[in-house]
Amino acid sequence: MTKYGLRARVFTLTLAPTLIIGLLLSAFFTMSRYRDLEHQLISTGASIIEPLAISTEYGMADHNREAVRRLISYAHRKHSQIVRSIAVFTNNNELFVTSNFHRNFEALMYPDDQPFPMLLETQLNENNLILRAPILREGQFNNSSLPGYQAETLGYIALELDLSALRLQQYQEIFTALMVLLFGLTLSSLFAYRLMKDVTRPISHMVSVVDRIRRGHLDVRIEGQLLGELDTLKNGINAMAISLSEYHIEMQQSIDQATSDLRETLEQLEIQNVELDIAKKRAQEAARVKSEFLANMSHELRTPLNGVIGFTRQMLKTRLSTSQQDYLQTIEKSANNLLTIINDILDFSKLEAGKLLLENIPFDFTDALDEVMKLLAPSAHEKGLELTLKVDNRIPTGLIGDPLRIQQVLTNLIGNAVKFTERGNIDVAVEVKADREENIDLQFMVRDTGIGISERQQAQLFQAFSQADASISRRYGGTGLGLVITQKLVTQMGGEISLTSRLHQGSTFWFSLRLTKTDLPVSQPIDTSSLMNRKLLLIEPNMQAASVIQQRLIRAGIHVTYRSTMPDEAEHHDFALLNLSPGEQPPLASVLDMVFKAEQISDKVIVTLPTTELALSERLLNAGVTACLPKPLGHRKLYETLVTEPDMLGEPEGLPIPQAAPRILPITVMAVDDNPANLKLISALLSERVETVITATGGRKAVEYAHQKHFDLVFMDIQMPEMDGVTACQEIHKTELNHTTPVIAVTAHAMAGERERLIKAGMDDYLTKPIEEPILEQMLAKWTSAHDSHPDNGLANGTGLTEAHHPESSTEQAVTADPNISWNWDLALKQAAGKEDLARDMLQMLLDFMPEVEMLVNEALDGKEIDLWPPIHKLHGSCAYSGVPRLKNLCHRIETELKAGASIRDIEPELFELVDEMNNVVKASKRYRP
Repeated sequence: MTKYGLRARVFTLTLAPTLIIGLLLSAFFTMSRYRDLEHQLISTGASIIEPLAISTEYGMADHNREAVRRLISYAHRKHSQIVRSIAVFTNNNELFVTSNFHRNFEALMYPDDQPFPMLLETQLNENNLILRAPILREGQFNNSSLPGYQAETLGYIALELDLSALRLQQYQEIFTALMVLLFGLTLSSLFAYRLMKDVTRPISHMVSVVDRIRRGHLDVRIEGQLLGELDTLKNGINAMAISLSEYHIEMQQSIDQATSDLRETLEQLEIQNVELDIAKKRAQEAARVKSEFLANMSHELRTPLNGVIGFTRQMLKTRLSTSQQDYLQTIEKSANNLLTIINDILDFSKLEAGKLLLENIPFDFTDALDEVMKLLAPSAHEKGLELTLKVDNRIPTGLIGDPLRIQQVLTNLIGNAVKFTERGNIDVAVEVKADREENIDLQFMVRDTGIGISERQQAQLFQAFSQADASISRRYGGTGLGLVITQKLVTQMGGEISLTSRLHQGSTFWFSLRLTKTDLPVSQPIDTSSLMNRKLLLIEPNMQAASVIQQRLIRAGIHVTYRSTMPDEAEHHDFALLNLSPGEQPPLASVLDMVFKAEQISDKVIVTLPTTELALSERLLNAGVTACLPKPLGHRKLYETLVTEPDMLGEPEGLPIPQAAPRILPITVMAVDDNPANLKLISALLSERVETVITATGGRKAVEYAHQKHFDLVFMDIQMPEMDGVTACQEIHKTELNHTTPVIAVTAHAMAGERERLIKAGMDDYLTKPIEEPILEQMLAKWTSAHDSHPDNGLANGTGLTEAHHPESSTEQAVTADPNISWNWDLALKQAAGKEDLARDMLQMLLDFMPEVEMLVNEALDGKEIDLWPPIHKLHGSCAYSGVPRLKNLCHRIETELKAGASIRDIEPELFELVDEMNNVVKASKRYRP
């Protein structure tokens, strides 16, 4: 909106009323005068034409043109200043006589299609005025008084008047009005000017003075004598200027004082910044020293502890007395507790530094939970606690996540529940919160009947090196880091953790996670079809444990009859499952009596024992029991025991099931890998299944072979020097011989999105390390169906294994092994497809390569500029087939951090741990040579 000044407002408000009123009055009087002049001219014309209409009656009646002409000519001459022409027309609308010649008589005539008017008619045009009056016959007969009489029309007379004089007079009137209006405006302007001089000029001066005061000229004043209120305003402005001047002086003094104080403060802050910088450097140095200390302590403590634990377990495998076995078990338990404390401190340090990396691999969810329950069952059963696991039926078998960290979280929570519970149950449950197409949200709950936690104590639970009560650490032990590590692990996995508890009434810890579904074969499925509609008698004193077992059995289609104690009489069943509760220790005679009764009413008797009562198993087996299983029952072990024939249960575990030798496919395959161990393994696996295997030690070599020979299939490693697998694949597809040959990516990176990235880059399929034989067979069946037309092999029409599974990724199937053992021969044998010679060769190649890696790592730790990623990557690939899971995980973490741009200083603790672990592998391999 436009803002007008005072001068413009005064000028506008002074002239606007004069202008508006003048315009209105001038317009009113001009229009009135304009119309009066027109009416006056019409009246004059009427006074001329009406007498002529009466006078020409006799001339018209006698057709005396001369008489009529004299009349109208006289009238024309008498009023010649306004009359242009006078014409008389007959009743036939024909010109009878005119006063002078007229160029356009049609303008004076009535239209032929209109009747003559009986009264005077006027027609005002732009430049003339035409009047028409009828000529009536009224002189011969006096019948005008008769009703309905109408005089005869003899014709009419037309008079044309000139409007020039009229228009001139009208213009004179308008001009006069405008002059009067202009005079009024001029007079108003003089008054407005005078008003602005007396009012606006002083005000403008005041505005200028105020503006100078605003800009800091506080000594400026308004001088002179002004009128009325303006003089009062002048005095006020001068007084304000005086006050501002005094305030400015005071404020300047305050600013000077504040500036002096601020200068002193800044000097103090500068000193503090120097001190903080020194403290920061000291803290960084302390953190570095702490990392070195933790790494050194990891080496110094883990090495003797691994020896203690390893030799203790070896001793436990020998024949021992009961006391010796008890002592060794105590030693092993104490060593494991100490190792747990060390691992807690190291994990906490890594979590605090943000260096703990999570895996994202497929795994069998229920098997992973059963491993945790199996690990913690002895400590729970020693205290007489019942430990149960309930898994929601909607949870799929295969999920993708970090099973080790999930197990670590559950181990911490269940371990705390066991520690702080004296009697009752510890119930673990996993439920589905949300089930989506690709992901599933799970909620884990650990309930106990222990001492509980007060509301005040709950606030301290997730603080480092603290416990709910100061007396707890003295009574129950512990570092106070378990829940802190648990919370940080859950948070890093994208979940949340909390608890509900009341003092002396138990606690419930829960945490939620989002995991990804997978259809990959993460474990060997169990065929439970033979158990459908079979009958089982379930004896379980604990209601919660009975409910969990009953749900698992019903899921397999078994009809379950539940009793809390052994009935004296019952109908016949196919199975009897007798469960002994921990802590009760019933007499052997009572147990044997219960087994005898069960044998009378069932074909197969299975007894589950607390881990503290496993010594009874031999007596019970001798008494005729089909099998003795430890509590809590793992779902896989339970189903396997039910479906296995009684004469097969006594065989040693771990022996491979004989399988038919795979059929040799008549194809030529090229295997490409820069790691000799990996290349040797995949070559050995392929040689058992295809006729010809060509090996290439790098991408460039593979491209050379592709130019020389056609291959039916290519297995390509991704991370290789000189030329990586993706580039080699693209070059192979450009060759004339192999432009359509399928190239399968073989990589140790089984992270989300890796398969899509490689296929988008040109690969035809995706296979992860370590290579599993079933997955390899499925891959061969998928891509070689066109090469085989045998009617019985299931490949001729592209069916068979490829319809059941599309191997997008694979993972190392779990082999039951202690994670604290550096080398596991069973795992190495499994990774080498059961071939002992190949497993030994793989281990020896790993041992031969480790000194080179150790030398490079030590040089990097000494400060030399060395690129550690290639040797660590190569070592990582070798670990995948040598039964060294701890070394493999270490290599994976270091390789991932190096790819993310970490410096040697950032991964210094992991490098120390890598050197220690390589030494542990060497020692472990020397102690045991199969």
